[in-house]
Amino acid sequence: MDIDVRGPRFGAAVTTVVLAAVLITSSTWLLAWQTLAFALGAAGGVARSPYGVLFRTLVRPRIGPPTAFEPPEPPRFAQAVGLVFAGLGLVGYALGPAWLGLAATGAALAAAFLNAVFGYCLGCEMYLLGRRVTVRAE
Repeated sequence: MDIDVRGPRFGAAVTTVVLAAVLITSSTWLLAWQTLAFALGAAGGVARSPYGVLFRTLVRPRIGPPTAFEPPEPPRFAQAVGLVFAGLGLVGYALGPAWLGLAATGAALAAAFLNAVFGYCLGCEMYLLGRRVTVRAE
């Protein structure tokens, strides 16, 4: 079942704020929260992630019914990519080296920012590129 395109963008906006706060404060706990949010989004889909639930229960009723939909697989893959970068950042912040935490968190922040502000989902594009390559290879 397709999902409201506004949900992943809302999640990306919240993620942008959280990851910016991580870079400002170097908070391992805040990055651990974001890593968990990515893990839940990758495992259950963006609609079941904490930010997806927040969108569905608090935001969507106030902005009206969706007018555009997208398949859930690309955003779910993007959550998995975010999980990898947040996990690397968590390792860097918790165990070192510190540059790993900064670089991985910064990369995740850049991707979230692109999605939140411009609607360009890097992880989704990676998914679609991978699908095109594998379909041609068969």
